[in-house]
Amino acid sequence: MESRTFAKQLRRNMTDAEHRLWKHLRAHRLDGQKFRRQQPIGPCIVYFVHFGARVVVEADGGQHVQSPHDTARDAWLMRQGFRVLRFWNDDILLHTDAVLESIWKALRERAPSPPTPLPQGERGEQPH
Repeated sequence: MESRTFAKQLRRNMTDAEHRLWKHLRAHRLDGQKFRRQQPIGPCIVYFVHFGARVVVEADGGQHVQSPHDTARDAWLMRQGFRVLRFWNDDILLHTDAVLESIWKALRERAPSPPTPLPQGERGEQPH
């Protein structure tokens, strides 16, 4: 199955934990930040991603315990410059505020610094 089609199917069949997290991440609800859900990135489909800060958020159930597939995915994503945050579904459902705080902190750590303005004579201004 093509990755975009599969991602659409995953969006329609989200777990309770994914729904809970998406409720807080969608529509710029977490400090005005933009997230996408079930997003294809290379060979992976990630649960949630913030492209500006290059942060991926994964919601894991029991099938992910010591998963070599997840380890390989995370390594590939990190080589592409992404930071991967993994949370157990139970933590998302029972400790939502702590999970959101961890995501917020990761965004702050990865936020690009504003560009430094050029000196007065180098701003592309026309000479008078």
